Amino acid sequence: MPKLWDQTIEGHRQSVRNAILDTTAALVAEHGLLSVTMSRIAEGAGVGRATLYKYFPDVEAVLLAWHERQIAGHLAHLSAVGDQVDDPTRRLEAVLTAFGAVAHETHRHHGSELAAVLHRDPRVARAQRHLHDMVRDLLVDASATGDIRDDVVPDELASYCLHALAAAATLPSGAAVRRLVEVTLDGLRPPR
Repeated sequence: MPKLWDQTIEGHRQSVRNAILDTTAALVAEHGLLSVTMSRIAEGAGVGRATLYKYFPDVEAVLLAWHERQIAGHLAHLSAVGDQVDDPTRRLEAVLTAFGAVAHETHRHHGSELAAVLHRDPRVARAQRHLHDMVRDLLVDASATGDIRDDVVPDELASYCLHALAAAATLPSGAAVRRLVEVTLDGLRPPR
C-alpha cells in the first residue's frame, strides 16, 4: 500500500478518535457522567454506533482514552516549558508554575464521580511517576547551583512540590495559584 494512503487512513482514524474523545468530554461537562451513553457519543461525534464500537467497547474506555490524552498533553506541556529555560533554578520555577496552572485549570473533575472513574486507571499512576521523576530531576539540576536545599533528598522534595501544588485545584484564582507556587519555592530554598 502506498505510504500516502497509510497516512490518509491513519489521519482519518485519528480524526474520528479525536471527535469521539472531544464529544465525550463535552457531554460529561454539559450533562454529567451518568447521562453519557454510547448512542449520545456516536451522535455527537457524527459517527455510527457500529463505528464507535470499533474504536471503544464502552463509555468507560472512551473516558479513559480521553484522560490519557489529557495527561500526555499536560506532561508534554510541562516538558516544553522546561525546555524553554536554560538556568536550572528558573527551569524548576517555570515547570512548577506551569504545573500549578494545570492543576488549577483541571479542577473541574477533581472530587467528582468522573475522577473516581479516571483515577483508578493504572496509566494515571505511571503518569504521576513520570511527573515525579521530571520534578526530581529538575531539583537535582537546580541543587547543583546551591539555590535548592540539600538537607532533604530530591525524591522527598519532588513529593512535597507535587502535593503542595495539587492544592491549586481548589484555589479561586490564578493569583492565588502564583502565591502558592511562591510558598512552595520558598520551601525549597536552603535554610539560613
